[in-house]
Amino acid sequence: MPKHFEEAPGLHDAPVPETEGYVFNQTMFRIKDPERSMDFYTRVLGMHLIRKLDFPEMKFTLYFMGYLDERTAHTVPHNDAHRTAYTFGREGILELTHNWGTENDPDFSYHNGNDEPQGFGHIGIAVPDVYNACDRFESLGVEFVKKPDDGKMKGLAFIKDPDGYWIEILQPNMLEKQRSKGG
Repeated sequence: MPKHFEEAPGLHDAPVPETEGYVFNQTMFRIKDPERSMDFYTRVLGMHLIRKLDFPEMKFTLYFMGYLDERTAHTVPHNDAHRTAYTFGREGILELTHNWGTENDPDFSYHNGNDEPQGFGHIGIAVPDVYNACDRFESLGVEFVKKPDDGKMKGLAFIKDPDGYWIEILQPNMLEKQRSKGG
């Protein structure tokens, strides 16, 4: 079986046994105000706070957010040490880092990666129905960068979190549906 599922320049095809067991674990955003971010990620996006780690000597807190279905939620360890190991062994965690005091500075903000100079772009959240999700986001007052029918790429949206980071809202089968209608 081939290692890759597509062709692209620079791919390394040989097995890399030293990386067996590696897991893409997290993406980190720096956040200004944890109360606003916790509300957004738990109420608006429906994530769970899986682990919170305070570092008083360095004056920052880490919040590890993720999606858990009912069955998976019951497997999260209650013991702090075990839950930390669980958190760092999962795929697809969002780490929100709060440097203490930023919430008290009205002029403070983080670069979202999409303003000039561009760098980081966005994270993506897959939803069962992009239109229903976006209707709900709109009713909650979420700021949109792009609504599902804006622009050339139909059926996907971009919203902003409280710090201005972009979040792509996509429906996994949407591109497949669009291609089957067009061709």
